[in-house]
Amino acid sequence: MTTPSFQPTLGEPRLTSLSHGGGCGCKIAPGVLSEILKSTSAMPIPPQLLVGIETADDAAVYQLNDEQALIATTDFFMPIVDDPYEFGRIAATNAISDVYAMGGTPIMALALVGMPINVLSTATIGKILDGGQSVCRAAGIPIAGGHTIDSVEPIYGLVALGLVHPKRVKRNADAKAGDVLVLGKPIGVGVLSAALKKEILSADGYAQMIANTTKLNTPGPELAALDGVHALTDITGFGLAGHVLELARGAKLGVRIDWNQVPLLPGVRELAAQGVVTGASGRNWAGYGHDVTLPTGFTECDKALLSDPQTSGGLLVSCAPEALPDVLAIFQRHGFTAAGVVGEVTAGDAGRLHVQE
Repeated sequence: MTTPSFQPTLGEPRLTSLSHGGGCGCKIAPGVLSEILKSTSAMPIPPQLLVGIETADDAAVYQLNDEQALIATTDFFMPIVDDPYEFGRIAATNAISDVYAMGGTPIMALALVGMPINVLSTATIGKILDGGQSVCRAAGIPIAGGHTIDSVEPIYGLVALGLVHPKRVKRNADAKAGDVLVLGKPIGVGVLSAALKKEILSADGYAQMIANTTKLNTPGPELAALDGVHALTDITGFGLAGHVLELARGAKLGVRIDWNQVPLLPGVRELAAQGVVTGASGRNWAGYGHDVTLPTGFTECDKALLSDPQTSGGLLVSCAPEALPDVLAIFQRHGFTAAGVVGEVTAGDAGRLHVQE
Protein backbone atom coordinates (compact mmCIF):
# COMPACT_ATOMS: atom_id res chain seq x y z
CA MET A 1 0.00 0.00 0.00
CA THR A 2 1.14 3.55 -0.65
CA THR A 3 0.37 6.78 1.12
CA PRO A 4 -1.36 9.66 -0.71
CA SER A 5 0.95 12.02 -2.55
CA PHE A 6 0.20 15.21 -0.58
CA GLN A 7 3.29 16.73 0.99
CA PRO A 8 3.20 19.58 3.53
CA THR A 9 4.85 22.92 2.90
CA LEU A 10 8.62 22.68 3.27
CA GLY A 11 9.57 23.01 6.94
CA GLU A 12 6.03 22.35 8.21
CA PRO A 13 4.90 19.13 9.92
CA ARG A 14 2.05 16.93 8.70
CA LEU A 15 -1.24 18.26 10.05
CA THR A 16 -2.19 14.88 11.51
CA SER A 17 1.10 14.78 13.45
CA LEU A 18 0.00 17.84 15.42
CA SER A 19 -3.15 16.32 16.89
CA HIS A 20 -3.76 13.50 19.35
CA GLY A 21 -6.91 12.52 17.45
CA GLY A 22 -8.56 13.42 14.18
CA GLY A 23 -12.05 14.20 12.90
CA CYS A 24 -15.02 13.00 14.92
CA GLY A 25 -12.72 10.48 16.59
CA CYS A 26 -11.75 13.44 18.81
CA LYS A 27 -15.11 13.28 20.59
CA ILE A 28 -15.14 12.65 24.31
CA ALA A 29 -16.02 8.98 24.81
CA PRO A 30 -19.78 8.40 25.35
CA GLY A 31 -19.34 6.96 28.85
CA VAL A 32 -17.20 9.90 29.98
CA LEU A 33 -19.56 12.39 28.36
CA SER A 34 -22.51 10.91 30.25
CA GLU A 35 -20.66 11.35 33.55
CA ILE A 36 -19.81 14.96 32.72
CA LEU A 37 -23.39 15.84 31.81
CA LYS A 38 -24.75 14.27 35.00
CA SER A 39 -23.11 17.03 37.00
CA THR A 40 -24.59 19.90 34.98
CA SER A 41 -27.49 21.81 36.45
CA ALA A 42 -30.91 21.65 34.83
CA MET A 43 -31.91 24.88 33.15
CA PRO A 44 -35.43 26.26 32.55
CA ILE A 45 -36.65 25.20 29.10
CA PRO A 46 -38.71 27.77 27.20
CA PRO A 47 -41.63 26.38 25.18
CA GLN A 48 -40.04 27.71 21.98
CA LEU A 49 -37.08 25.31 22.40
CA LEU A 50 -38.34 22.40 20.33
CA VAL A 51 -35.13 20.36 20.60
CA GLY A 52 -32.49 20.69 23.32
CA ILE A 53 -30.00 18.34 24.93
CA GLU A 54 -32.49 15.86 26.36
CA THR A 55 -32.09 13.20 23.62
CA ALA A 56 -28.51 13.94 22.48
CA ASP A 57 -29.89 15.17 19.16
CA ASP A 58 -27.83 16.63 16.32
CA ALA A 59 -28.74 20.30 16.87
CA ALA A 60 -30.86 22.65 18.93
CA VAL A 61 -34.09 23.91 17.38
CA TYR A 62 -35.86 27.10 18.50
CA GLN A 63 -39.25 28.10 17.12
CA LEU A 64 -39.33 31.67 15.78
CA ASN A 65 -42.93 31.79 14.53
CA ASP A 66 -45.63 29.53 13.09
CA GLU A 67 -43.64 28.98 9.88
CA GLN A 68 -39.99 29.01 10.95
CA ALA A 69 -37.72 27.38 13.51
CA LEU A 70 -34.01 28.12 13.85
CA ILE A 71 -31.55 25.21 13.86
CA ALA A 72 -28.24 25.88 15.65
CA THR A 73 -25.29 23.52 15.88
CA THR A 74 -21.51 23.55 16.12
CA ASP A 75 -18.83 21.04 15.20
CA PHE A 76 -15.05 21.33 15.16
CA PHE A 77 -12.10 18.97 15.42
CA MET A 78 -8.42 18.35 14.78
CA PRO A 79 -7.09 17.27 11.36
CA ILE A 80 -8.12 13.93 9.93
CA VAL A 81 -5.98 14.46 6.79
CA ASP A 82 -2.75 16.31 6.03
CA ASP A 83 -4.00 18.36 3.08
CA PRO A 84 -5.16 21.66 4.65
CA TYR A 85 -7.74 22.38 1.95
CA GLU A 86 -9.32 18.94 2.32
CA PHE A 87 -9.26 19.25 6.12
CA GLY A 88 -11.28 22.45 5.79
CA ARG A 89 -13.74 20.80 3.41
CA ILE A 90 -14.28 17.79 5.67
CA ALA A 91 -14.77 19.88 8.81
CA ALA A 92 -17.27 22.20 7.13
CA THR A 93 -19.25 19.34 5.56
CA ASN A 94 -19.42 17.61 8.92
CA ALA A 95 -20.70 20.73 10.70
CA ILE A 96 -23.39 21.52 8.15
CA SER A 97 -24.60 17.90 8.23
CA ASP A 98 -26.35 18.45 11.57
CA VAL A 99 -28.64 21.04 10.00
CA TYR A 100 -29.63 18.55 7.30
CA ALA A 101 -30.06 15.85 9.95
CA MET A 102 -32.77 17.95 11.62
CA GLY A 103 -34.57 18.26 8.29
CA GLY A 104 -33.47 21.86 7.79
CA THR A 105 -31.88 24.07 5.16
CA PRO A 106 -28.63 25.83 6.13
CA ILE A 107 -28.63 29.64 5.95
CA MET A 108 -25.19 30.73 7.23
CA ALA A 109 -22.14 29.70 9.23
CA LEU A 110 -19.54 31.10 11.60
CA ALA A 111 -15.96 29.80 11.49
CA LEU A 112 -14.20 28.40 14.57
CA VAL A 113 -10.43 28.51 14.11
CA GLY A 114 -7.69 27.47 16.53
CA MET A 115 -4.21 27.22 15.02
CA PRO A 116 -0.59 26.88 16.24
CA ILE A 117 0.55 30.03 14.50
CA ASN A 118 4.20 29.45 15.43
CA VAL A 119 4.13 26.07 13.64
CA LEU A 120 1.87 26.51 10.61
CA SER A 121 2.28 29.21 7.99
CA THR A 122 -0.47 31.70 7.23
CA ALA A 123 -0.65 30.15 3.76
CA THR A 124 -1.44 26.70 5.20
CA ILE A 125 -4.02 28.12 7.61
CA GLY A 126 -5.55 30.06 4.72
CA LYS A 127 -5.97 26.84 2.73
CA ILE A 128 -7.92 25.30 5.62
CA LEU A 129 -10.28 28.25 5.63
CA ASP A 130 -10.54 28.15 1.82
CA GLY A 131 -11.61 24.52 2.01
CA GLY A 132 -14.35 25.37 4.47
CA GLN A 133 -15.52 28.27 2.35
CA SER A 134 -15.74 26.06 -0.75
CA VAL A 135 -18.17 23.72 1.01
CA CYS A 136 -20.26 26.62 2.29
CA ARG A 137 -20.48 27.93 -1.27
CA ALA A 138 -21.65 24.50 -2.41
CA ALA A 139 -24.29 24.55 0.35
CA GLY A 140 -25.35 28.04 -0.76
CA ILE A 141 -24.47 29.81 2.48
CA PRO A 142 -21.98 32.48 3.57
CA ILE A 143 -19.44 32.30 6.37
CA ALA A 144 -20.66 35.44 8.11
CA GLY A 145 -18.07 35.68 10.91
CA GLY A 146 -16.33 33.54 13.48
CA HIS A 147 -13.59 33.44 16.09
CA THR A 148 -9.87 32.62 16.04
CA ILE A 149 -7.37 31.64 18.74
CA ASP A 150 -3.71 30.60 18.90
CA SER A 151 -3.93 26.91 19.82
CA VAL A 152 -1.47 24.11 20.54
CA GLU A 153 -3.31 21.79 18.12
CA PRO A 154 -4.94 22.84 14.84
CA ILE A 155 -8.73 23.02 15.21
CA TYR A 156 -11.30 24.02 12.60
CA GLY A 157 -15.07 23.85 12.32
CA LEU A 158 -18.26 25.84 12.03
CA VAL A 159 -21.26 27.09 13.87
CA ALA A 160 -23.98 26.20 11.36
CA LEU A 161 -27.43 27.79 11.37
CA GLY A 162 -30.48 26.69 9.41
CA LEU A 163 -34.23 27.02 9.10
CA VAL A 164 -37.00 24.42 9.14
CA HIS A 165 -40.76 24.49 9.40
CA PRO A 166 -41.67 23.63 13.03
CA LYS A 167 -43.84 20.74 11.85
CA ARG A 168 -41.00 19.28 9.78
CA VAL A 169 -38.39 19.08 12.52
CA LYS A 170 -37.08 15.52 12.56
CA ARG A 171 -35.68 14.50 15.94
CA ASN A 172 -33.60 11.40 16.59
CA ALA A 173 -36.11 10.28 19.24
CA ASP A 174 -39.33 9.85 17.26
CA ALA A 175 -38.84 6.45 15.62
CA LYS A 176 -41.82 4.09 15.71
CA ALA A 177 -42.01 0.34 16.14
CA GLY A 178 -42.06 -1.30 12.72
CA ASP A 179 -39.99 1.44 11.07
CA VAL A 180 -37.23 0.44 8.70
CA LEU A 181 -33.78 2.05 9.01
CA VAL A 182 -32.03 3.45 5.95
CA LEU A 183 -28.35 4.47 6.02
CA GLY A 184 -27.20 7.03 3.47
CA LYS A 185 -23.39 6.52 3.39
CA PRO A 186 -21.06 3.56 3.88
CA ILE A 187 -19.05 3.39 7.11
CA GLY A 188 -15.34 2.93 7.77
CA VAL A 189 -13.96 6.47 7.78
CA GLY A 190 -12.26 5.95 11.14
CA VAL A 191 -10.38 2.90 9.85
CA LEU A 192 -9.22 4.81 6.76
CA SER A 193 -8.07 7.71 8.94
CA ALA A 194 -6.10 5.29 11.12
CA ALA A 195 -4.46 3.83 8.01
CA LEU A 196 -3.57 7.33 6.82
CA LYS A 197 -1.93 8.17 10.12
CA LYS A 198 0.08 4.92 9.90
CA GLU A 199 1.05 5.87 6.32
CA ILE A 200 -0.39 2.68 4.84
CA LEU A 201 -3.51 4.08 3.13
CA SER A 202 -3.68 3.52 -0.62
CA ALA A 203 -4.36 6.37 -3.03
CA ASP A 204 -7.74 4.80 -3.85
CA GLY A 205 -8.59 4.50 -0.14
CA TYR A 206 -7.69 8.15 0.36
CA ALA A 207 -9.90 9.18 -2.57
CA GLN A 208 -12.78 7.16 -1.12
CA MET A 209 -12.27 8.79 2.26
CA ILE A 210 -12.31 12.32 0.81
CA ALA A 211 -15.35 11.65 -1.38
CA ASN A 212 -17.33 10.21 1.54
CA THR A 213 -16.49 12.93 4.06
CA THR A 214 -17.05 15.89 1.74
CA LYS A 215 -20.45 14.82 0.38
CA LEU A 216 -23.11 17.10 1.86
CA ASN A 217 -26.17 15.33 3.30
CA THR A 218 -28.51 17.35 1.08
CA PRO A 219 -31.39 14.82 1.12
CA GLY A 220 -32.29 15.98 4.66
CA PRO A 221 -34.95 18.61 3.86
CA GLU A 222 -36.71 16.42 1.27
CA LEU A 223 -36.72 13.48 3.64
CA ALA A 224 -38.18 15.66 6.40
CA ALA A 225 -41.06 16.62 4.10
CA LEU A 226 -42.24 12.98 3.95
CA ASP A 227 -44.94 12.14 6.49
CA GLY A 228 -43.62 8.59 6.69
CA VAL A 229 -40.19 9.70 7.90
CA HIS A 230 -40.37 9.67 11.69
CA ALA A 231 -36.76 10.22 12.82
CA LEU A 232 -33.48 11.46 11.36
CA THR A 233 -29.93 11.59 12.63
CA ASP A 234 -26.42 11.34 11.19
CA ILE A 235 -23.68 8.85 12.00
CA THR A 236 -20.60 10.59 13.39
CA GLY A 237 -18.11 10.12 16.22
CA PHE A 238 -19.94 7.49 18.29
CA GLY A 239 -20.13 5.13 15.32
CA LEU A 240 -23.11 3.34 13.83
CA ALA A 241 -23.89 1.48 17.05
CA GLY A 242 -23.69 4.61 19.21
CA HIS A 243 -26.03 6.72 17.12
CA VAL A 244 -28.48 3.85 16.60
CA LEU A 245 -28.57 3.45 20.37
CA GLU A 246 -29.36 7.17 20.78
CA LEU A 247 -32.31 6.65 18.44
CA ALA A 248 -33.45 3.59 20.41
CA ARG A 249 -33.14 5.29 23.80
CA GLY A 250 -34.99 8.37 22.63
CA ALA A 251 -37.89 6.35 21.23
CA LYS A 252 -37.83 3.88 24.16
CA LEU A 253 -37.77 1.06 21.62
CA GLY A 254 -35.34 -1.58 20.44
CA VAL A 255 -33.38 -1.63 17.19
CA ARG A 256 -32.21 -4.53 15.05
CA ILE A 257 -29.30 -4.10 12.63
CA ASP A 258 -28.67 -6.59 9.83
CA TRP A 259 -24.89 -6.40 9.74
CA ASN A 260 -24.64 -8.02 6.30
CA GLN A 261 -26.66 -5.14 4.86
CA VAL A 262 -24.50 -2.34 6.31
CA PRO A 263 -22.44 -0.76 3.49
CA LEU A 264 -18.68 -0.52 4.13
CA LEU A 265 -16.12 1.64 2.36
CA PRO A 266 -13.84 -0.45 0.11
CA GLY A 267 -10.92 -2.08 1.92
CA VAL A 268 -11.89 -1.19 5.49
CA ARG A 269 -12.71 -4.74 6.57
CA GLU A 270 -9.25 -5.89 5.50
CA LEU A 271 -7.59 -2.99 7.30
CA ALA A 272 -9.59 -3.56 10.48
CA ALA A 273 -8.69 -7.25 10.38
CA GLN A 274 -5.04 -6.16 10.47
CA GLY A 275 -5.71 -4.12 13.61
CA VAL A 276 -5.86 -0.78 11.82
CA VAL A 277 -8.55 0.88 13.95
CA THR A 278 -8.86 4.06 15.98
CA GLY A 279 -8.60 4.32 19.74
CA ALA A 280 -12.02 5.98 19.66
CA SER A 281 -13.60 2.74 18.45
CA GLY A 282 -12.57 0.97 21.66
CA ARG A 283 -13.65 3.92 23.82
CA ASN A 284 -17.01 3.94 22.07
CA TRP A 285 -17.51 0.24 22.76
CA ALA A 286 -16.52 0.62 26.40
CA GLY A 287 -19.20 3.30 26.74
CA TYR A 288 -22.14 1.47 25.23
CA GLY A 289 -21.21 -2.12 24.43
CA HIS A 290 -23.29 -3.38 27.37
CA ASP A 291 -26.41 -2.26 25.48
CA VAL A 292 -25.55 -4.22 22.32
CA THR A 293 -26.37 -7.90 21.69
CA LEU A 294 -24.03 -9.50 19.16
CA PRO A 295 -24.50 -12.78 17.27
CA THR A 296 -22.34 -15.77 18.10
CA GLY A 297 -19.02 -15.57 16.29
CA PHE A 298 -19.17 -11.81 15.69
CA THR A 299 -15.50 -10.91 15.21
CA GLU A 300 -13.41 -8.22 16.88
CA CYS A 301 -12.92 -6.75 13.42
CA ASP A 302 -16.69 -6.39 12.92
CA LYS A 303 -17.11 -5.00 16.43
CA ALA A 304 -14.48 -2.34 15.65
CA LEU A 305 -16.37 -1.40 12.46
CA LEU A 306 -19.70 -1.28 14.30
CA SER A 307 -18.24 1.30 16.72
CA ASP A 308 -15.94 2.97 14.17
CA PRO A 309 -16.14 6.79 14.52
CA GLN A 310 -17.46 8.39 11.37
CA THR A 311 -16.49 11.89 10.35
CA SER A 312 -19.17 13.55 8.22
CA GLY A 313 -21.07 10.27 8.08
CA GLY A 314 -24.37 9.48 6.45
CA LEU A 315 -27.96 10.20 7.41
CA LEU A 316 -29.85 7.47 9.25
CA VAL A 317 -33.58 7.52 8.47
CA SER A 318 -36.30 5.79 10.47
CA CYS A 319 -39.38 5.54 8.27
CA ALA A 320 -42.59 3.63 7.83
CA PRO A 321 -42.23 0.70 5.36
CA GLU A 322 -44.64 2.34 2.92
CA ALA A 323 -42.39 5.43 2.76
CA LEU A 324 -39.30 3.39 1.87
CA PRO A 325 -39.56 3.74 -1.95
CA ASP A 326 -39.75 7.53 -1.66
CA VAL A 327 -36.86 7.63 0.84
CA LEU A 328 -34.62 5.56 -1.42
CA ALA A 329 -35.62 7.63 -4.45
CA ILE A 330 -34.60 10.85 -2.69
CA PHE A 331 -31.20 9.40 -1.77
CA GLN A 332 -30.64 8.21 -5.33
CA ARG A 333 -31.65 11.59 -6.76
CA HIS A 334 -28.96 13.25 -4.62
CA GLY A 335 -26.30 10.77 -5.67
CA PHE A 336 -26.22 8.55 -2.57
CA THR A 337 -25.91 5.29 -4.45
CA ALA A 338 -24.93 3.20 -1.39
CA ALA A 339 -28.11 4.11 0.56
CA GLY A 340 -30.13 1.11 1.66
CA VAL A 341 -32.05 -0.62 4.43
CA VAL A 342 -29.84 -1.74 7.33
CA GLY A 343 -32.36 -2.69 10.01
CA GLU A 344 -35.63 -2.00 11.76
CA VAL A 345 -37.11 -0.54 14.93
CA THR A 346 -38.75 -3.06 17.25
CA ALA A 347 -41.15 -3.00 20.18
CA GLY A 348 -39.66 -4.07 23.50
CA ASP A 349 -35.99 -4.17 24.56
CA ALA A 350 -36.07 -0.39 24.98
CA GLY A 351 -32.72 1.24 24.41
CA ARG A 352 -31.00 -1.91 23.16
CA LEU A 353 -29.38 -2.77 19.84
CA HIS A 354 -29.51 -6.32 18.51
CA VAL A 355 -27.10 -7.13 15.70
CA GLN A 356 -27.74 -10.07 13.42
CA GLU A 357 -25.79 -11.49 10.49
